[in-house]
Amino acid sequence: MAELEKQTPGSCNSNCSSCGSDCPSRNGGTPDFKAKLAEGCSVKKVIGIVSGKGGVGKSTVTSLLASGTNKDGFKTAILDADITGPSIPKAFGLSNDGVGMTIDGKLMIPDKSANGIEIISANLLLENETDPIIWRGSLIAQAVKQFWSEVNWKDIEFMFVDMPPGTGDVPLTVFQSLPIDGIIIVTSPQELVSMIVTKAVNMAAKMNVPIIGLIENMSYLKCPHCGEEIHVFGESHIDEVAAEHGLKVLAKLPMDPKNSAYMDAGAVEAIDLPEMKEAIKAIESL
Repeated sequence: MAELEKQTPGSCNSNCSSCGSDCPSRNGGTPDFKAKLAEGCSVKKVIGIVSGKGGVGKSTVTSLLASGTNKDGFKTAILDADITGPSIPKAFGLSNDGVGMTIDGKLMIPDKSANGIEIISANLLLENETDPIIWRGSLIAQAVKQFWSEVNWKDIEFMFVDMPPGTGDVPLTVFQSLPIDGIIIVTSPQELVSMIVTKAVNMAAKMNVPIIGLIENMSYLKCPHCGEEIHVFGESHIDEVAAEHGLKVLAKLPMDPKNSAYMDAGAVEAIDLPEMKEAIKAIESL
């Protein structure tokens, strides 16, 4: 029989049958999957941006929250955990030549936005930004842990983790491996929002992760001529869903072609959305 593989701290693959380590889970305790920051690094608060489905604008919300807290004077970072669909670098106008290495070659130095937000993303490490990342879930999850443990995060006050949709490998890895202080659930105003939010709420409950609140993206379109709010995706149900789960609605964000143009141009930091103020305040009050 082949010798059992010894797992090092932070490298657990959750397969106890092939592991010879003496960890708490073998003794009836709770296994500790927490990944550690590199020596000398510090991150005070970690906020996950999640959704039960794709296409609701998690990366947009992540970018706006990071930009808002940064403008308020906090040292802010983004860990882009959406490994196979990273869009954070595009929003901030970053290319694949900004990530460096420490002198000893052990840690990556994150790229920085125009206003100083520190960012790590898979797309910043590719030779070509359009190259696909064709990895299995276990490799993707390991990459997320490396973005936490093998990056030179110095004195970060707020880190935002942009997660892929759903309740699969990466959200599970983030919840188990990173010291998440809370999550924000991003939704859109459609009938299925109740089911999608409930899935995210239930996962957070199972993982003992606090929910800071809900943000509804693409809530309405404001007519440029008369100012009337047009509900493109139908009437919002976010208030009923929030009340059902005892959660707070932090923002209802409008659809605005001007803001989309800023995102496409890599100038998300130029967006000024008054609707985001309550959400940013909720983060800063943690």
